[in-house]
Amino acid sequence: MNSNQIETLVAQHPIVDDLIQLKESIWLNPNFTTLEKGLPFVGLNQNDIDDARDRLARFAPYLMSVFPETEISKGIIESELVAIPKMQQALETQFKQDITGKLWLKKDSHLPISGSIKARGGIYEVLYQAEKLAIQAGLLTVEDDYSKLDSPEFRDFFSQYSIAVGSTGNLGLSIGIMSAKLGFDVTVHMSADARQWKKDKLRSHGVSVIEYAQDYGVAVEQGRKAALKNPNCFFIDDENSKTLFLGYAVAGERLKAQLKSENITVDQDHPLFVYLPCGVGGGPGGVAFGLKMALGDHVHCIFAEPTHSPCMLLGVATGLHDQISVQDLGIDNITAADGLAVGRASGFVGRAMERLLDAFYTLDDQSMYKLLGLLNQSEDLKLEPSALAGMLGPILISQHQEYAAIHQLTEQQMNNANHIVWATGGGMVPVEEMEIYLQKSII
Repeated sequence: MNSNQIETLVAQHPIVDDLIQLKESIWLNPNFTTLEKGLPFVGLNQNDIDDARDRLARFAPYLMSVFPETEISKGIIESELVAIPKMQQALETQFKQDITGKLWLKKDSHLPISGSIKARGGIYEVLYQAEKLAIQAGLLTVEDDYSKLDSPEFRDFFSQYSIAVGSTGNLGLSIGIMSAKLGFDVTVHMSADARQWKKDKLRSHGVSVIEYAQDYGVAVEQGRKAALKNPNCFFIDDENSKTLFLGYAVAGERLKAQLKSENITVDQDHPLFVYLPCGVGGGPGGVAFGLKMALGDHVHCIFAEPTHSPCMLLGVATGLHDQISVQDLGIDNITAADGLAVGRASGFVGRAMERLLDAFYTLDDQSMYKLLGLLNQSEDLKLEPSALAGMLGPILISQHQEYAAIHQLTEQQMNNANHIVWATGGGMVPVEEMEIYLQKSII
């Protein structure tokens, strides 16, 4: 993109200038609409989510068999919703700003098997492929007890097939661990910003890891090319996969049940705000879709991105989606939030969800580290930096009264609000790595 094109873009979309200058910014989506009006653009519906939910239920006996840590949840991969009142107080003190309503943490950081939000979509897509292959081969029917997949016969069968994915880390962990457990030959193409411990963990599970000196986009491109050479290889495409998206979307109904158990109402008088860290967009996009389907227009979905990797905000605000990258504007896409280090957003997610997302904001690495330290000090919870991206959201929404005005929310309604920060990863970070994070978090 030349300087004249950038000038024109800035003139049309002033937020772009803030992004170029790496300013922490908030953008209130002027194109948000109701679920009824936005749903046709998604191209998926409740039946698709129900199908994903039922498939995960069929696989639950198998997951219990091969991953004992899922026994407590009867083979369902789900995380806790916990109140974090001490963190709410710490945030209010740190930013000198009251947060309207009550603050919660959704601990996808501690999901079983792979310890991140990617355990939802990544594992689901692997299971989807495994079921499809086994049924086509006449080895499985949907009425079977799927624990039968935990056998040499099935591992031998799946070993004929390969799975590949490009990843900054967490998606690769989910897909690699699950695929290897089933018996697939699996390769993860890892970008330069992927953490060494994640590569080591994958290799310890028998996963082939190919490393690149470039970013996420190159890892995906090379992984896709390599997969095309093998007719028995399935490439899991984080940018365009509706299957991944639906694996994430199942979270909506499950959160609704958790809210009910906490006696939390979501309606016009009790709005719910959910803050989702965003990389390429599949995970937060799928979760947001599931939340809107389960809870309707009174759930507000807000995406958070690093100042150095604001690809989804850039794509949605300009309407260019995957036709523009942060690098086109001279932004380097280098961030401590490795899971969010993506230069070009998913065109599928951006176009599907642009009318159902309420706001976007950016924050810098040091802000994420500070929030990491605050959470550790106040609640004794340890997350990876990218998982803290959502934690600034409740402060920003409480500060920006313009948001309440646009959405016609009264002061009383805001006081009745609940805020959920979606903690996307960190539960499996090695102790020595976490100590480095905490050192950088010292305020």
